[in-house]
Amino acid sequence: MRPVESKDTRIRTHILGLGLDNDDGHKRITRAEKFSVVGGSEDTHGKMTETLIKTFEDLKKRGRELEESDPSEIAELLHKNRPAE
Repeated sequence: MRPVESKDTRIRTHILGLGLDNDDGHKRITRAEKFSVVGGSEDTHGKMTETLIKTFEDLKKRGRELEESDPSEIAELLHKNRPAE
């Protein structure tokens, strides 16, 4: 098998949120340009989506893109934007 060749050499950065606490049989998928949230209960899926939306809003306020951000900065923002329980 040969690797797929691509003329697009840009680095693609994407955050994936994966929920594992679903027991109601629903398949939840939320996709955006730079993140996806898959699975989880209705509550968990909603919280993950909200956290990611707020994180990207904060990045935009800072004038930064995901690709330009340090992983520790992203982790800090994710923690800050996580809804209280």
